[in-house]
Amino acid sequence: MNEEFFAAIELMAAEKNIPVDLLYEKVRNALVVAEKRNYGGKDVVFCDIDPEEKTLRVYVRKTVVEEDEFEDPDTEILVDAAHQYDANAKAGDSIEIELDTKKFGRIDAQKAKHSIRQGIRDAEHSLTLDVFTQHKQENISARVQNVDTRNGNAIIEIVGTKAEATLPKNEQIPGEELHEGDIIKIYVVDVREPDPTQKDAGKGPRIMISRSHPGFVRRLFETEVPEIENGTVEVKEVSREAGSRTKIAVWSENESVDAVGACIGPHGQRVGEVVDQLGGEKIDIVPYSSEPEKFIASALAPADVLSVEILSEEEKSCKVIVPDNQLSLAIGNKGQNARLAAKLTGWKIDINPESGFPETDSAPEEAAEEESEEE
Repeated sequence: MNEEFFAAIELMAAEKNIPVDLLYEKVRNALVVAEKRNYGGKDVVFCDIDPEEKTLRVYVRKTVVEEDEFEDPDTEILVDAAHQYDANAKAGDSIEIELDTKKFGRIDAQKAKHSIRQGIRDAEHSLTLDVFTQHKQENISARVQNVDTRNGNAIIEIVGTKAEATLPKNEQIPGEELHEGDIIKIYVVDVREPDPTQKDAGKGPRIMISRSHPGFVRRLFETEVPEIENGTVEVKEVSREAGSRTKIAVWSENESVDAVGACIGPHGQRVGEVVDQLGGEKIDIVPYSSEPEKFIASALAPADVLSVEILSEEEKSCKVIVPDNQLSLAIGNKGQNARLAAKLTGWKIDINPESGFPETDSAPEEAAEEESEEE
């Protein structure tokens, strides 16, 4: 029976990608928890598992006492009774009484099985937590296990592990279709351990992954641009409306380095690789500046900006003048360009044409600005 038990544990550890020592620990704890109920829940039951010798012992440790001191049969044993287990036992000694696991009651066995299953789930959750925690705020490769046809959520598994998580539909790139077996990149936004006070605590760690997060694009550029990876070029800010457009601000301390050019790459190869991985999403790469006027002007690309006037440093609001024929380009479709520029810079941007705005026509900018503030 011991041979079969240890073989089963080894097989289970391999199938579930759980370290065998951790699995033995879960089994050990489960057996102890199940049996100690027969001793008032007192901490007197122990379990030793030796995989090399293929032995498993469950035993109770009691203190030997004289009859006039005997108070608790769960934790104490009389001298005469102790001699059945140790002929030399005397008052004050501690003895171990081995239990026959074959004689465990049906209820005890059921409780042990439940505890072992729970222990395995806990071990799987712990390993999953470790895998995702190691890659927090990074991109990692994952395989799509299945896609729920009702809500579009995808179950993914990290390549090379058994760690799984759910990629919600609203964290996927709008318009993309995922299929079982697809290998994709995902961004690990955050990993939180389960809150024991919450009803869903038993469901394991809360893992937030995404393909629509701005951090996903930032990490893609790090992969494609060696200058970002080695620190020569720094990604300062990213604003994104996934599936449509992203703006990324880059900068280099080395004045001889063209940060924007490095990200675009020869013949646009580097940015092209990122665009391909985003399914054709448009990307504006702009130079970062610590001077708000310069940064705001750059952020409104591809529109030309004639001037930027700071209205309030405290409220971070400004007025921008653009050529009349660049107004719609500066604002963008449904205000997108202005909105992304505001997100990128952190400033409220009021865009005006060079010729001045008739009062009746000022609504588009105000609407774009309000939409930007809401975002």
